[in-house]
Amino acid sequence: MTPGDGWPVDPAMIAPFLAAMALVELTPGPNMVWLAVLTLAQGRASGLRAVAGVTLGLAIYMTAAAFGVGSAIAAAPGLYDLLRLAGVVYLLWLAIDAWRDADDEDVQPGATPFVRGLVANLLNPKAALFYVTLLPGFIDPARAPFRTQALMFGASHIVISVIVHAGIVFGAAHVATWLARGADAWRAVRLRRIAAVGIGLVAIWLWWETRR
Repeated sequence: MTPGDGWPVDPAMIAPFLAAMALVELTPGPNMVWLAVLTLAQGRASGLRAVAGVTLGLAIYMTAAAFGVGSAIAAAPGLYDLLRLAGVVYLLWLAIDAWRDADDEDVQPGATPFVRGLVANLLNPKAALFYVTLLPGFIDPARAPFRTQALMFGASHIVISVIVHAGIVFGAAHVATWLARGADAWRAVRLRRIAAVGIGLVAIWLWWETRR
């Protein structure tokens, strides 16, 4: 009997997968920049609501990939291009909105951060292709069905993404608290506007990076 017999996934793939997911999540991207900007502008509570929305978006794509829907999206050039364009336009809109609200201390979060996080992730073509292109390389067809392994690996990725995204929110909230003290308040506005420009640049980068 070989090590790992009876496991639904290959035990030798778990550590490499977790390491790969950590690197993916720690690489600067749309979610990371936007979460930081949102938290600087509206506080930790809004940032955590946005993390919940982003996480739901990831869960939807993970489930879609497990049931083969992700492959259909990747194989349909028209649908992929539409998703790509919508994602870029939405990021640009978020950048404009972040710039406009940079000096507004009375922004009410409500449910908006959750909805925006969800929509931003669903309109991210890289998220759509992630499970289609990367996940199959870690799956052993000799073990559990593809769907079972995809859901298990995908769930572990979501846990890592929550940890990383929550860390960004808490870090940005700490920075916002420091900047808001006394004479440093003006720095908070400047930093929010710089970050808003960052979201716009990420949108341009996303358009270039996801071309086919």
